Parts: sequence; structure tokens; C-alpha cells
Amino acid sequence: MRTETPSATARKAAMNILALGSRGGMEHVLPPGIVAATARLLVAAGVAGPGTVRFARSRLAVGIYLSFDWMLPGQFEAFAHRKAFCERQVRRGIEDGAQQVLVLGAGYDTLGWRLAAEFPGVDFFEIDHPATARAKARGIGAMGPRPNLHLLAEDLGTRPLADVLKNARAWNATVPTVIVAEGLLMYLSPAAVGELFRQCAEVTGPGSRLAFTYVGTRPDGRPDAGPWTWLVLRILAAEGEPWQWSTRPEEIDPFLREHGWTFDRAQTIGAARKGIEFFGVAVK
Repeated sequence: MRTETPSATARKAAMNILALGSRGGMEHVLPPGIVAATARLLVAAGVAGPGTVRFARSRLAVGIYLSFDWMLPGQFEAFAHRKAFCERQVRRGIEDGAQQVLVLGAGYDTLGWRLAAEFPGVDFFEIDHPATARAKARGIGAMGPRPNLHLLAEDLGTRPLADVLKNARAWNATVPTVIVAEGLLMYLSPAAVGELFRQCAEVTGPGSRLAFTYVGTRPDGRPDAGPWTWLVLRILAAEGEPWQWSTRPEEIDPFLREHGWTFDRAQTIGAARKGIEFFGVAVK
């Protein structure tokens, strides 16, 4: 993954959220306030100009996104369900006593900024590679920092999560925690994914949960991006953000147990995937 410039994928995901705000019916799926907060963040961070943001929120933009739905069937609207799923897990975790929330590969997600104000007694942490994290920090600074929102500019591909959090102010490895790994795992190597789950278990207390999304594996062993997998994988590789890890739903349970977690089927959107992704929850 390229680290010298802000993530193009993170920007695309944020622009997708803006367009979804103008898609009929998505107002019942998207978390409240996410579209307006995302628009503010992109402009404040210098990631997109006001004109670009206005266009992304137009009906025309929705039509353009839908016209490309053949490449990744259902993925446009799946972004809304993915955001709702992750936020639902964070809220449930806090209701069950979680004292901190960690968002991995946060990009321009606004969950931490929005919920930090709602839950002042909970510490929110975000980690992303430095180029994206710096842009995000500019935006958050302009929008209004939250005292309980901690932005960490780190490349987890070069520095272990445990080391990053050991030096993070306010992090407590003994308390219940909610970790979010949304749209991230496919960009990591198989070894890195296993190590990430292991370290997530190491740096959190009993009662923690981990909400994650992942892509399935095709019979030929490649990540499954739908009927146009070969094209999607080539585009991602050309953009410097290739997919490296995938798995089959039936392999998730033993994988999680091997790395210190238990699969929570009751909280999981399993066999009926949204778009090209599966949603999962692990508990400790």
C-alpha cells in the first residue's frame, strides 16, 4: 500500500458515503449525521473542494455510481450497511461496558469524531498510515477536536499494533474495548492479518469485541470481487492498493480461535453478504 500520499481508497469510500446520502432509502440505513460530518471533514482536510463535495451529494453522482455497479455488484449500497453495522457494534459494545474504541485504518471515517461527543467517558482511538492520518488530523482540527479522540499516525505494516498502543496516551490494555477493522483486512498480507488479530487480543481486556469485514475466496484462491474479479484486482494493483487476504466464511471460526477470539454468530451478517463483503464479530 502506498504511504507517501493519502489513501485513494479512503477518499473513494468517503465520497461514496456522500453519494449514498442522496440515494433514496439510504437515510434509513446510514448512521445519523454521517453524511454531513463526512462532507465537512473532506473539505476541512483539503481532500476535496466544496464543489466536488456538492457534486458527490447530487442525484447525478448517484446515477454514476449505480452505472458502475456491474463491476462490484451491490457494493455501492453495501457501504451504507457496512457503516451501520460497525457503528451498531460500537454502540452495543459501549452499552455492555466498553471503555475505549479503536478504529483501524480509519481513513476519513467520522465515527470517532461523532461518537466521542456523545460518549465523553469513552476514549476513541484511530490509527491510519501517516499520510492519510495527517490529512484527517487537519480536518478534525478545523472541525473541532474532541478531548477523548486520539488520532495515531502509524503504518501497521511496519510497526506492530502492540508497540503503537503501548506508547499511546490513555490506552488501557486491561479494559473492555471495541475494535473496528472495516474495509481493511483485504489489503494486508495473510501473515499480517493473523498477527493483527493476535495483537488485538493482546492489547484489550476481557469482554472486548472486534467488528470486521472481509472478502471471500474464489475456487482459484483469489479474493472474490464478483464476476469481474480479474478487472477489479488489476485496477487495485495498478492503484498501489492490492488485495492480499481473503477467506471463506466457514474458515472464520477456526481462524479466530487460533488468534485468541471467538466468533459471535448472533451479531454477524454471515452467508448473505452485502455487496462483495462479509461482516463478522469476534468476542474475547
